[in-house]
Amino acid sequence: MKKLMYAVVLVAVMFAAYFAGGHEMRGTTSAAGPRRVLYYVDPMHPAYKSDKPGIAPDCGMQLEPVYADGSGAGATGTDASMPAGTVNIDSSRQQLAGVRTAAAERVSGTRTVRILGKVAADDRLVYRINAGVEGWIRATYDASVGSHVKKDEKLATYYSPDFVAQINGYLVATDRLTVSVKESGRGVEAAAARLRNLGMSDLQIKELGETRQLPENIYLVSPADGFIVARNLSPGLRFERGAEFYRIADLSHVWIMADVFENEARYYRPGMVATITAPQLGKTVRARVSEVLPQFDPATRTLKVRLEAENPGFALRPDMFVDVDLPVNLPSGVSIPVDALIDSGRTRRVFVDRGNGYFEPRQVETGVRFEDRVVIARGLKEGERVVVSGTFLVDSESRLKTVAAGMRPQPEPAAAPSGDAPAHEMPMMKQANMPVGSTVDHKCGMKIDSAKSIAEGNTLDYRGTTYYFCSRSCKDAFSKQPEHYLGSQAGAQ
Repeated sequence: MKKLMYAVVLVAVMFAAYFAGGHEMRGTTSAAGPRRVLYYVDPMHPAYKSDKPGIAPDCGMQLEPVYADGSGAGATGTDASMPAGTVNIDSSRQQLAGVRTAAAERVSGTRTVRILGKVAADDRLVYRINAGVEGWIRATYDASVGSHVKKDEKLATYYSPDFVAQINGYLVATDRLTVSVKESGRGVEAAAARLRNLGMSDLQIKELGETRQLPENIYLVSPADGFIVARNLSPGLRFERGAEFYRIADLSHVWIMADVFENEARYYRPGMVATITAPQLGKTVRARVSEVLPQFDPATRTLKVRLEAENPGFALRPDMFVDVDLPVNLPSGVSIPVDALIDSGRTRRVFVDRGNGYFEPRQVETGVRFEDRVVIARGLKEGERVVVSGTFLVDSESRLKTVAAGMRPQPEPAAAPSGDAPAHEMPMMKQANMPVGSTVDHKCGMKIDSAKSIAEGNTLDYRGTTYYFCSRSCKDAFSKQPEHYLGSQAGAQ
C-alpha cells in the first residue's frame, strides 16, 4: 500500500514538473532559443514591476516581460548602450507594421530638383496711369479688372480746367501763320510736352492738332497691351493730383518666384534653364534663372530665386502656383529616400537600423531634395540603413519610451500619508520641458495629453482645479483619496 502511495506521489510530481517546464518554455522561447524572464513591467509605467504576468492594476494594460538577455519592455541590458529613444521591435511586429529599411547611398552628378514656384508679373512691364491734374471723371468704358486691353484703347474720360490754358498754348504754337517754321517747331514740341506731362495721350494731342478745337473731355488710354490688374475710378469721382486710375500688366513675359533654403541657394545660378509645369493647365514652358535675390525670409529661412519666361497665350497668370524642374549639379554626398525623413519643422531625424530589431533615432541636417530623395549633409554615413516604411510605428514607440524614461518622481511631501503606497502609485511626477497641451496624471505620474483626457471624459474637478488622467481607473482611484495623491498641495488649495 505504501509503495502504491509513493508511486502516485512520484507521478504527480513528474506531471507538475512537466507542465511547469512546458509553460515556461512556451512563454519564453524565441527563434534564438529559451529566454529567462526576470520580471514583468507596465509598458506605460515602467516603475511598476511584478514577478508574475497579468494586468497592470493602475491602467489595465497587459504587463510585458523583461528577459535576462536584456530584451523586452523597459529592458536595461542592450538598451543601456544605445542612445536615448532607441527601441527594439521584433521581426513579427516589423512584418505586421510593414517596416522596411534602405541603405544611405552616395550620389553625385546632375539631378533634377523640383521646387514650388509662384507666377508674378514682370515689374518692368507693369504700367500705372496716374492723374497729373485735379478734376472729375465723366465716363468709363467697359474695361474692368481682368480685362485684356490694347495699346491706345480708351478707358475713361474726365474734365480738368488745368488743361484749358495749355491747350490754347498748343493751338497757338501750331499756327504757322504767326511765327516762322523753325520757331513753330520748337514751340509745338514744348507745348505737346506740357500736355503730355498733365496726362493727355499722344493720340489726343495728334487729334487736337488736326481738329484745332478745344476738347470738352480728356480721355485716358492704355499705354500698352496688357491686363487690367487694378481700377480705382467711377463716373462722377473727384480726384486729386497723383491719384492712380489704372494699373496694367503686360503678361507676355512673366517672372516665376521660387523659395529655396539658404543652404541650397548655391546650387542655383543665373542662366540655368528650367522647365515650368502648370499642372492645372497641362502645359510646360521653358524659363531661365535670372537672379537669386538677396532678401532673406527669417520665418521660413528661405531665399527667393527669380526665373523669367515667355508666356504665349497668357497661360501663366499672376499668383498661379507651378512646378519648377531644374537640373542641378550636385557634389558627392549621402542621400536617402524622402519617406525616411521625419521633419517636425524645427528638427529633422531618421531611424537607423542597428540590427537585432534595434532602431536608433538620429538628428540629421538635410541638403537639396531631388526626385524622391534628399541629401543628408550631416548625421548619416554611407551604407547605414534607415527606416523608409512603417516610420510612424517606430517613431511612436520611441516617443513613448523617451517619455517613460524621462519621468522622475517628486520628493515625498512632509506630511506623507500613513502606510506604504505601491511603487506604481507615486504621489506626483513631473517632466522637464513638457510640451504645450500636456500634463501629468496626479495618480500614476504618467505624462498625458490634456485634450485626449477631456475627449475621453477622464477629468475631475476638485476644489476649483481640473485634474487630468490617463484612464478611468486612475480617475476613480484619485477621486477616492485625492489628498493621498496631492499630499501637502491638497491642503493649500
